[in-house]
Amino acid sequence: MTTTGEELVTARGGPWWWDRRRSAVFDVGLAVASALECGLEGVPFAREAGVPAAVGVVFGVLAGSVLLVRRRWPIAVVLVAIAVTPAAMGFLMGVVGLYSLAASEVPRRIIASLAGMQSVGVLIVMFVRMRQNLARGELDVGDWIVPFASITMAIGVTAPPLLLGLYVGARRRLMESLRERADSLERELQLLAERAEERAEWARGEERTRIAREMHDVVAHRVSLMVVHAAALQAVARKDPEKAVKNAALVGDMGRQALTELREMLGVLRSGGDGGQRRERASVPLAAVGAAAAAAAAASRAVDEGEGPCLSEIEELVGQSAAAGMVVDLSVEGESRSCAREVESTAYRVVQEALTNVHKHAAGAKTYVRLAYRVSEIAMQVENEPPSGVGASAGLPSGGNGLVGMKERVSALGGVFVSGPTDAGGFRVSAVIPAS
Repeated sequence: MTTTGEELVTARGGPWWWDRRRSAVFDVGLAVASALECGLEGVPFAREAGVPAAVGVVFGVLAGSVLLVRRRWPIAVVLVAIAVTPAAMGFLMGVVGLYSLAASEVPRRIIASLAGMQSVGVLIVMFVRMRQNLARGELDVGDWIVPFASITMAIGVTAPPLLLGLYVGARRRLMESLRERADSLERELQLLAERAEERAEWARGEERTRIAREMHDVVAHRVSLMVVHAAALQAVARKDPEKAVKNAALVGDMGRQALTELREMLGVLRSGGDGGQRRERASVPLAAVGAAAAAAAAASRAVDEGEGPCLSEIEELVGQSAAAGMVVDLSVEGESRSCAREVESTAYRVVQEALTNVHKHAAGAKTYVRLAYRVSEIAMQVENEPPSGVGASAGLPSGGNGLVGMKERVSALGGVFVSGPTDAGGFRVSAVIPAS
């Protein structure tokens, strides 16, 4: 972060009204020089006014010292310079005071008025003194030189410091404006970086949740069926060898299917290059934010566009549960049609997870799977009767995330998900998903 704006002003500091110590030392030097000048010019002024020389010197020193406050009260410095102009003193004070006034934040009309007053004062004093010198014979020049010299002196004393002060003031205001803009842009960039980091973190969290849901759907269903078939294999191994061989083959097929689906998901994760993004995040935080968000979006598109389950595989899914010993009845209403990939995948996963829950919590219960193709939506319902106790020895564990995952999937597509026990003691899972 760069130090700009108010932080820079606060950091440098200075005594009283000065921003920096160097400025204070410079103004003190100018005030001392102006006091010496006015003090020396106070001697002839005192002689002409008929007062002691010490009075003229003290008056000149006090008048010249006013230059010390030129940054705080520039108007006062110019007024004092105008006041002592008839005494032919304060040349340095008048020039520096007018410059300070023009460079300050004083309104332009006040600057113009005081500059005009000082110019007129110098013009009048110069004109009167030159006329007096001509009258005493101290100057031997033409009459035309008096107004010319007076006008030239008035312009030369007031115009250069006025123009220089206006330029410096405009440049200072421009620099302050640029510094404020830099501060504002820096704050906006910091805020954008924080928001981008929050969005990236949210995207990573959503991606982790989605991947965990996919893993749960794949592993829970396949492994549950494998456990059920393994339990049946153990029960019939000696009594019915042929059925035991069939069950063993089913266990092998389901294991290979589970491994294939897991391999596809892990391949998507590897192709996202998350490891490289994590290494970059430590050295280039802002760049890693965009990279992480892009990687998450790419991974999400890769999974959504991949070859996932579809509604045409529902019969095969139900057949796998039936082969595992479940009494399951499938009914399809309406004309079967193709829908969006994510809609079909979500509907398939809802039925799959519901059947898995029946294997876990209601082994041996008769189950009804209903799928309805409507005009603008797809409805599915999985309902099981009270468990009969058959197959309870399988001992399937439950993570408690199945219903939550189904509801998240359906809600993400704008659908409605309802689950709960039935009056007969069974359990029902229903979902309605927009078809488009």
